[in-house]
Amino acid sequence: MCRLLSFEARRSSQLNVAPDTQRRDKRDDAEIEMVVQSHTQSVSPLVTALTCRCPRCGNGKLFVNVLNMRDKCDACGLDYKFVDTGDGPAVFAIFILGFLCIGGALIAEFKFGVPWWVHVLLWGILTPLLGVLLLRFLKALLIALQFKNKAEEGRLSEEG
Repeated sequence: MCRLLSFEARRSSQLNVAPDTQRRDKRDDAEIEMVVQSHTQSVSPLVTALTCRCPRCGNGKLFVNVLNMRDKCDACGLDYKFVDTGDGPAVFAIFILGFLCIGGALIAEFKFGVPWWVHVLLWGILTPLLGVLLLRFLKALLIALQFKNKAEEGRLSEEG
């Protein structure tokens, strides 16, 4: 709220108009609402990852299709150029999916004794489907954590 008041005070001093008598257009209202919302509401990274929404506002979509990133948030305008998940989601997905699929195949084989063609059908369909869903979730989670923690590429100090 303090930031909002300072924004209003700066704007009114530039226009030489009292804050309550100045007229604002819709775009200014949206900017003020965005500033207030971004500083008063915290979006959980887990909720952001489950819904695949913007890490700042929690409203705009994060992906265009299944795994393609948007350029910016449709709701708050956050530029997604800061995103650098690298191979992180793929590595985590490989470990998690490998554990689930190998464990499931071993249980299916030794507990139920299913024929080999059931394994081919079951794991041939489930593995890629779970892989894509898991990659989408993990990519959104790492993006949300990167935004929350303000993580960026390391830089060397040039103090001399």
